[in-house]
Amino acid sequence: MDKNDQMPEVNLSKDGEIDRRILQQIKFVERQNFVRVNRLNRMRKNARFTGLLLGSIALSIYGYSIYAIKQESFLDDFDEPETTNKQ
Repeated sequence: MDKNDQMPEVNLSKDGEIDRRILQQIKFVERQNFVRVNRLNRMRKNARFTGLLLGSIALSIYGYSIYAIKQESFLDDFDEPETTNKQ
C-alpha cells in the first residue's frame, strides 16, 4: 500500500497537536463506552440464561405431563355399569 493512498492526519489544534482537554474528553468517552459494552454483554448473558432456564422448565413440565398421562390406565379398563331393571 502506497503512503499516498492513506488519508492525511487531521490536526485539531493550531499547534498541530491535540489539546489535553480533548484527549481527556476522548478518554472519558472511551471509558463510558467500555462500561456500557460490559453492561450490555452482562445483560445479554443474563437474558440468554433466563431464556434457557424458562425453556428447560417448560420442556420438563411438558415431558412430565406426557409421562404421567402414559401411566394412567383407569380409562383402559372402564366397563359400563350393568343396568338393573327394577319395575
